[in-house]
Amino acid sequence: MKNSQKNPDLTDLLEKLSPIERKIVPYLENDLETLKEKSKLDETSLLRALKFLESKEALKLNTKITKIVDIGTNGIYYKKNHLPERVLLTLLEKNNLLSIEEAKKLSKLSENEYKVSIGILKGKALISLNNGKLALTANKEEIIKKTLEEQLIEILPKKIDSLPPEMIHALENLKKRKDIIELKEEKEISFTLTDLGKSLINQKMDSNLIEEVTPEVIKSWNKNTKFRKYDIQSQVPKINGGKRHFVNQSIEYAKNIWLEMGFKEMTGKKTVTSFWNFDALFQPQDHPVRDMHDTFFIKSVEGKLPSKEIIANVKKAHEQGVDNSSGWKYSWKEDESKKVLLRTHTTCLSAQTLSKLNKKDLPAKFFAIGKVYRNETLDWSHGFDFNMTEGIVIDKNANFRHLLGYLKEFFKKMGFTDIRFTPAYFPYTEPSVEIHWWHKERKVWLELGGAGIFRPEVTIPLLRESIPVLAWGPGFDRIIMDYYKIKDLRKMYSNNIKDLRRKEMWIK
Repeated sequence: MKNSQKNPDLTDLLEKLSPIERKIVPYLENDLETLKEKSKLDETSLLRALKFLESKEALKLNTKITKIVDIGTNGIYYKKNHLPERVLLTLLEKNNLLSIEEAKKLSKLSENEYKVSIGILKGKALISLNNGKLALTANKEEIIKKTLEEQLIEILPKKIDSLPPEMIHALENLKKRKDIIELKEEKEISFTLTDLGKSLINQKMDSNLIEEVTPEVIKSWNKNTKFRKYDIQSQVPKINGGKRHFVNQSIEYAKNIWLEMGFKEMTGKKTVTSFWNFDALFQPQDHPVRDMHDTFFIKSVEGKLPSKEIIANVKKAHEQGVDNSSGWKYSWKEDESKKVLLRTHTTCLSAQTLSKLNKKDLPAKFFAIGKVYRNETLDWSHGFDFNMTEGIVIDKNANFRHLLGYLKEFFKKMGFTDIRFTPAYFPYTEPSVEIHWWHKERKVWLELGGAGIFRPEVTIPLLRESIPVLAWGPGFDRIIMDYYKIKDLRKMYSNNIKDLRRKEMWIK
């Protein structure tokens, strides 16, 4: 806030200068670097002193923002080991004709890198794809010549406005790819002195002004003691109170909703055996979801299985079936079920809870909210780890309408009413539904997760009888994204302190 006096008395102003202001005033005719060197102030203190002087109308601060393009995490790797398309192009130079599978295997590129490389090289007319085979169409000169994207990576960092048009085009191409480049903003601060500021420079600075009342000041008090004047209208630093991270606060909010609805919380380890993550949920051991592309397995670790009775029950359900079902008709292997992995869903907690239930405790309701892990391709709506909210209701009188009712009530309490249910298939529930909510900005129905009633092949081995068990497992992070208007899942954990301070608490 500006000082109320348009032409403040110079003497009065000198008595208002703080210690750090007095240190820089004699050197205000210099540039920022020289000012920092002569005043011997750190950068933060120097900028604070300049801000104080600006509020006193002694100078005007100028901020110029420059956009910088720099090399990202993947860009550093690719700069050393070549972009994926260069790797594939070099491979085809040595082996002119390869099948898609051969080229993928020999290139050692990831699924995403391989697909991107084919698209880029085809777009530049350097390769052709016919009958499932890749062929080199580029001449020697085209192979040797570095692409604009490769040239750009080599010269980074650069100011964006210094790049020629062709490099801007290459920049736009690289922006579409994961972590190859980073866009940054650099602030260049300068200042311009006002007439008042110029008149301050040659004034004598009184370094004996008292800043605060202390016992020593009181003891040595005399009529010549002078206090520094304070401008009570000047801005002061904002005080930010401590609070929980908005993700943790949102999880706590959802937990309270389930507790209010009469549910008990389930907890468990993030590492589980394949038995609880897959087998107990009637997922066959040759199911694609067990593949390394979807699941993070722990190497050289063997997990402990439950009682022999439960193992035998699950084995029977897989091999022969239960309750007039035919099972999966294959030889179930106990060693396969001992593999340890990062849980891919919190439904493993539901399976463990069912196995420990006492019939006299029924009916019962349980919930869980926790991290799960999947080997997904990272994008705006997918991550390697995310939170799920799990729930089960064990009740002989439960039915499908109860299931939809519980879900509608939960989402209503969370503030979401625009949801829908669509038929779906899951190995461990029948009937099954997918839960979607309307993303107003993207104009799409976004999947939150699945729900259904556990099949007898799940409940009989664990509960020793067929009892209706309502079950669901929506993704919770996408709910948080919509509430806080976060457009990219990856920004939920960027932990920018300014953004975190601005986040409001979740309220109904």
